[in-house]
Amino acid sequence: MTTPLGEVLDGRRAAEFQKAARALLKEPLLLAQGPYADEFRLVRQHAAELGDWFDRNTGWSLRVDAEAARLRKTPGTSADPTHPAREASRARASFTRRRYVLLCLALAALERGEAQIALGRLAEQVVLEAADPHLAAAGLEFTLERRDERLDLAAVVRLLLRYGVLRRVAGDEEAYVSGAGDVLYDVERRVLAGLLAARHGPSLITAEGFEERLAELTTETALDSEELRFRAIRQKLTRRLLDDPVLYYDGLTDEELVYLTRQRAFITARIGELTGLVPEVRAEGIAMVDPLDDLTDVRMPEQGTHGHVTLLLAEHLASAGGEVSRGVLEARVRELAVEHGGFWSKSAKQSGAEGELVEQALDRLTALGLATRTPGGVVPLPALARYAVGETVVVEPGGPASRTSLTSRTSQRKARAS
Repeated sequence: MTTPLGEVLDGRRAAEFQKAARALLKEPLLLAQGPYADEFRLVRQHAAELGDWFDRNTGWSLRVDAEAARLRKTPGTSADPTHPAREASRARASFTRRRYVLLCLALAALERGEAQIALGRLAEQVVLEAADPHLAAAGLEFTLERRDERLDLAAVVRLLLRYGVLRRVAGDEEAYVSGAGDVLYDVERRVLAGLLAARHGPSLITAEGFEERLAELTTETALDSEELRFRAIRQKLTRRLLDDPVLYYDGLTDEELVYLTRQRAFITARIGELTGLVPEVRAEGIAMVDPLDDLTDVRMPEQGTHGHVTLLLAEHLASAGGEVSRGVLEARVRELAVEHGGFWSKSAKQSGAEGELVEQALDRLTALGLATRTPGGVVPLPALARYAVGETVVVEPGGPASRTSLTSRTSQRKARAS
C-alpha cells in the first residue's frame, strides 16, 4: 500500500521544521556560510513559523536575513553560573571574569569601528576602554604588557571568529600573542548588530550594581492583566524546560508551580512537537529527554578519563544520601585510581591529580542539575538517583535470581543551547 503524496510531503516538512528548531536551540546564531549552512537554509525556509512559535511560547524573537539567523534567547533564570562562555579551542576553557569584560569592550570598539580592523588596533582601543575608573575600582586592569593579557584578548577574538562577527583576512593570533605579527579582520556588522540578546537597551539601564543591572536588562514589561501574567509564566516555564537539564519543582514560586501542575501536559506536548524531546516526569521535577542525544553542551556519561571519573563519582554521590565533602571525594578518586587506573590517562594517576579530577566532575554534575555545591562540599540532587548502582544479582544454577543488577543506569540528556 503506497502512502499518499500529501502525507509524505507533510511528514518531510514537519521533519525539516523540527530540524531547523533544534539547530536554533543548539546554535542560536546561525550563519549562511559555515558548518551550519544547511541548517541555516532550513531556518530561513521556516522562519515565519519558527518565529511565531518562539515568540508565543518563550518570548524569544527570531531575526533572519540573507546572512544570519539569530534567535535572541534569554535564560529562564539568570542565576545559573554553570554554563560559561568557553574558548573556541579543543581545551574549551571557561571564560574568566577578565575575558568577559574584554569581550564587552571589544564588542563596543567594533561597533564604533570600520569594516576592517587589525588586532593591534582593536587591542589599543580595548586598553583605552579598560582605563575606565569604574573598571579600575572593580579591580580589573588590562594594559597588554603581559603575555597572559594578550592570550585573553586572543581568546576573545577567537570566540568572535566562531560567532562570525569577525572573519580573518590575514595573519594569526599566535603571532600576535608572541609579538611576531598582527592580524587583519573583516567585521561582519550585521552579525555584530544582532549579537546582543536583551529585553532593554543597555543605555537605558540606570541601576548601579551588577545584579540590579542584569535584572533590568532581562526584566519583563509591566504585566497588568491576568492573561499577560499567565502568558509570562508559561513562557518562563517553557524557557526553563528547553534550557535547564532538570526543572525542579522546589525552584518555582507557588504561582508557577500551580500553573505548571495544571498545564504540564500542554506545555510539554508543545515542546515535543517542536523539538522531539520527551518529558520525563518525576516527583521532584521534569526533564525533557532527547532521544537523539545531540541537544546538549554537556554530556553524561562521557568518554575519556574525566568522563569515567565523573560517572564513578556520580554513583558514589547517588548512594551517599547527603552532603559529601571535597576531601571525601578526593579520597574516593584515589581509591578509584587503584581500581581503574589502567584505563585512565597517565596524568590522572599522578599524585595530586585528584583535586582537578574532582573539580571537573563537579563542574559537569552541577551543570547537568545532578548536584549542587555547598560551602562544605557537594549535595546530590534527586535526578542523580538514576546513576545509583543496584544490588548484586546472584544467579545460582537452577535457582532464582535476586532483584537488581550491578550496572548503573545510563543518562538521558536533554537540550541546553548556548
